[in-house]
Amino acid sequence: MARVALVTGGTRGIGHAISIALKNSGYRVAASYAGNDAAAQAFQAETGIPVYKFDVGNYETTEKAVKQIEKDLGPIEVLVNNAGITRDTMFHKMTKQQWDEVIGTNLNGLFNVTRQVWEGMRSRKFGRVINISSINGQKGQMGQVNYSASKAGDIGFTKALAQEGARAGITVNVICPGYIATEMVKAIPQDVLDKAILPQIPVGRLGEPNEIARAVVFLASDEAGFITGSTLSANGGQYFA
Repeated sequence: MARVALVTGGTRGIGHAISIALKNSGYRVAASYAGNDAAAQAFQAETGIPVYKFDVGNYETTEKAVKQIEKDLGPIEVLVNNAGITRDTMFHKMTKQQWDEVIGTNLNGLFNVTRQVWEGMRSRKFGRVINISSINGQKGQMGQVNYSASKAGDIGFTKALAQEGARAGITVNVICPGYIATEMVKAIPQDVLDKAILPQIPVGRLGEPNEIARAVVFLASDEAGFITGSTLSANGGQYFA
């Protein structure tokens, strides 16, 4: 029977590509989303992948949703923690709400979702947890203190949890994308891309969502069983960590 994979934030952007790549690789995929019903329904119609609406930042609703997913599809053996938000502003203007919202989704969300599937993975002696962090969690970024802190936390979460999961057959890894050609990045004015962003990237282009998705598919596979606690930088050479 096909393994079940949950991709949080799995209906748009990088998550959209990850969900499709896992399905095409034979997984039974569930994709979660937080708020854009129209995009989620369009995604489900396009791909046939079931979607589940819940806020990863809320422990109780996450617990309920994961139970429903496992009832519908079976035990989750691959978890891709991709859901993330930004609330960018300079620190001297940052509100507590902007801080809490980003930390709540991008860092607390990893705990809230992973905690629901961890014991099942331990009991079955198999699991794959793949966290999507960011280049800005590695190097920091002005105007993104909240986001950079949350994404750096994702890396620490990965390294610690990998040590706990290793003997139980669970791998935990993190991918740190650079600038990827998603709707959000493509919305940046072309002159800004050309003058301020692309010159920072040695390969001279944006990354493609499918390039991140292919890395996820590999890390989810049986062949990646000896890789755990690793940070994969996928940024076109912009930053070496």
